[in-house]
Amino acid sequence: MYFVQADATRLPFGDKSVDLVLGSPPYADARSYGIGAQRKCQDWIDWMMLVTQEAVRVSRGLVIWVCAGVTRDWNYWPGPEGLLYSWWAKGGRSWRPAYWHRVGIPGSGGKQWLRADIEYCLCFTGCEAAVPWADNTANGHRPKWKPGGEMSYRTTDGQRVNDDPWGKRGRGNNLGGRKVNGEKKLGTNYQGKDAMGFHQYGGRGRKADGTKKIARRISCGKGPDGDTRQDDVYVPPPLANPGCLIKGIKVGGGLMGHQLAHENEAPYPQKLAEWFIRGWCPPNGWVLDPFSGSGTTVAAAGALGRHGIGSDLRMSQCELGRRRCAEVQAEMF
Repeated sequence: MYFVQADATRLPFGDKSVDLVLGSPPYADARSYGIGAQRKCQDWIDWMMLVTQEAVRVSRGLVIWVCAGVTRDWNYWPGPEGLLYSWWAKGGRSWRPAYWHRVGIPGSGGKQWLRADIEYCLCFTGCEAAVPWADNTANGHRPKWKPGGEMSYRTTDGQRVNDDPWGKRGRGNNLGGRKVNGEKKLGTNYQGKDAMGFHQYGGRGRKADGTKKIARRISCGKGPDGDTRQDDVYVPPPLANPGCLIKGIKVGGGLMGHQLAHENEAPYPQKLAEWFIRGWCPPNGWVLDPFSGSGTTVAAAGALGRHGIGSDLRMSQCELGRRRCAEVQAEMF
């Protein structure tokens, strides 16, 4: 765990030297941080464009900013949205944002509008295709429904299906249908249920890299044109993708990960940092936070077996991060 005093627009690190850049930048004019850091909306966007460019330079994977806009004089400042659009307009690459669902400040929203319950998790990259390492189901869960259960889908002929396991309408021996007495006919490929309770059918096979195929093509009889009709059979993954709305990570006293977090003006919870590190920094990899503050991201990296680097313009915050992580290391060893 390392801390260094540095300007986020001029990071003292080599190109592609870390696996993930993750941090929570200042909120426009919401805080001065003792250094006059307030910025109007366009000034914030222009500054964050420079910060993002520098972060993308040093990251071989993703750059993730946890941020939110502010409202002034009944007018919302679209800082995060402006940053995302400006980056795209100048040829930068980004991924679809995620959203951290949190309970906003009671009473916010005033007498006429809604409390702010989400913050953006903007995601940028210098990679032109897949990043070198990702585990997007690291924070996932077991699929809630068996294929065909609860949620419905349509077959190639447009009929809606949501029966267990593959719908009320029979489609030949491969997937069964119904017997005369109404009982389910499971078909010749049926191999019973797996450990998770899902119905299994034979012939799925594996991809060239050894992973299971998500679907296979099966014959479903002849279509109107005489050609053999084929449908995909869905094979559920062990863990479902958790989706882009991050829930269950709370804020407030005692919930930020360490008591020293509250010595920073705007900490974010360690569990949120851990959420992203699990999915986009490989084990034993390197995470950089250019707005390290109380050292939340660095502490999260250490807790998950990664290397953390924190940089901040204020030496006082570098020292705060060192104090926090020294206590964490003492507790670990």
